[in-house]
Amino acid sequence: MAGRAARLVLLAGVAAVASGSQGDREPVYRDCVLQCEERNCSGGALKHFRSRQPIYMSLAGWTCPDDCKYECMWVTVGLYLQEGHKVPQFHGKWPFSRFLFFQEPASAVASFLNGLASLVMLCRYRTSVPASSPMYHTCVAFAWKMDYFCASTVILHSVYLCCVRTVGLQRPAVASAFRALLLLMLTAHVSYLSLIRFDYGYNLAANVATGLVNMVWWLAWCLRNRRRLPHVRKCVAVVLLLQGLSLLELLDFPPLFWVLDAHAIWHISTIPVHVLFFSFLEDDSLYLLKESEAKFKLD
Repeated sequence: MAGRAARLVLLAGVAAVASGSQGDREPVYRDCVLQCEERNCSGGALKHFRSRQPIYMSLAGWTCPDDCKYECMWVTVGLYLQEGHKVPQFHGKWPFSRFLFFQEPASAVASFLNGLASLVMLCRYRTSVPASSPMYHTCVAFAWKMDYFCASTVILHSVYLCCVRTVGLQRPAVASAFRALLLLMLTAHVSYLSLIRFDYGYNLAANVATGLVNMVWWLAWCLRNRRRLPHVRKCVAVVLLLQGLSLLELLDFPPLFWVLDAHAIWHISTIPVHVLFFSFLEDDSLYLLKESEAKFKLD
């Protein structure tokens, strides 16, 4: 044990340049995982592991090697803290205390609450806004994407929503061409991350760049229409809040109580923002409906 602790101290004092995270590159961690898998993940030992593994863990796909990595992660974390070093990351993530089969329980709960808020507001939107509103189908599609797809899709669809609101209602062909371009960009983005290399830095940079375009476009439209459309104040608040809260995603600290990290806090803090944005969409859709009906009467 003393020899392993010495190697840990030596590694902690050297700048990491290889791929991976400091924790999973640590020899103590690798030796622990190797010995655990040899001891528990083959033959009769594997059958014993499976017999005592809770059914919900097996249904969630937790394997014996996964369990070894989890246990050895905490062994390594304990050694780091014992030697007075900062908590390392493992495989690109901070260590989290597992609850049932949830590796990141706070983020899981926050994501569920985000989805629930979006679903509730979608139901309210569909109840209060007639399907004849010019923005109805675009806004409904946006709501579903907030629930089921990744952050990149949500941001790109928000850009598309802004395009439809500012240009597409008068020039549908422009909005259709822009939608095709965004779909091509999303396909290339997802393909690169899935098939070539999952680059966290690139993914973050791409989302930040798209978010800035989204912010500038929405704010420009809001400022242009602030006197004519009082409800755009809600949109301004949403855009500024999202940009401010997105700084949480840039923070990097070990999870509090091994549960609550910056990502989970970001998920929780965006719940009321979703509610405010749907309130804006509802007001704006009803305004467009009244405007459309007024033009129809004049014609």
